[in-house]
Amino acid sequence: MGYIVPYLGIDLGSSYTQIYVRKKGIVIDEPSILVADRSAKRTIRAIGDEAKALLGRTTGDTVAVRPLSDGLIHDFDMTQDMLQYFVRKAIGASRLFKPRAVMTIPSHITPVERRVLRKAAVYSGIRENQLHLVEKPFAAAVGCGLPVFDPIGSMVVDIGGGSTEAAVISLGGMVATKTIKIGGTKMDDAIINHIKRNHNILIGENTAEEMKMSLGSALPLKTERRALIKGRDMITNLPQTAELFSSEVYEALRAPCQAILSAIQDVLSRTPPELAGDVMRSGIHLT
Repeated sequence: MGYIVPYLGIDLGSSYTQIYVRKKGIVIDEPSILVADRSAKRTIRAIGDEAKALLGRTTGDTVAVRPLSDGLIHDFDMTQDMLQYFVRKAIGASRLFKPRAVMTIPSHITPVERRVLRKAAVYSGIRENQLHLVEKPFAAAVGCGLPVFDPIGSMVVDIGGGSTEAAVISLGGMVATKTIKIGGTKMDDAIINHIKRNHNILIGENTAEEMKMSLGSALPLKTERRALIKGRDMITNLPQTAELFSSEVYEALRAPCQAILSAIQDVLSRTPPELAGDVMRSGIHLT
């Protein structure tokens, strides 16, 4: 029966959800967003890529919903519907046998939050007794091919949409960890606020993410890059265009990047010297 039952790997993130199907690879890599009616029934209009395309373009009767924050569920019903949609899209709606799955979870999760995530996964169609929850830094280390079960220190920094998790791993467990509520979304917000302050232009989340991907850097670039941004003038409320430079995006991203560096330093300060020496030799793995 093994060849009939799908094996899934699920990374349920605040910004994106990825689903890996054994022997097929990653088949779902879509934003963790829904567009729903504002009415009491909250009928869902779009999920994933379709919902992201509607960001900033919704009418007064609809609203964009991000059901996860910092990797945790804050809208249970919407999370269930979104995950069910992604699982069915990954393996098909009609299945004789329920799939088995490994799902990643934040390392700072409480037992109650763990049960909520498990319940949402079971609702989506995963077989309850074949659902395994793995902490995200540990799963990332396994994916990097690090010797997680050896007496060797390995360090992973997992930057997600809503949070960043840094961890030193050895002997199958996490020696020291730290989670901060700063990730890709905070970086987008920093770019939006910078453009608002310096150009008096209000841009949307999609535009901010585009600027982050095309101009963003954690260190100053040797060659200046530039791009045109389009948004709404905050003084005249009319459409406006301005030129944005990579040096500006670097300045905007300095604060969130510095916070991530501080988290890494904190984890290393709490790591035993021998394991810290291993990290110095093998380096830090960024995911």
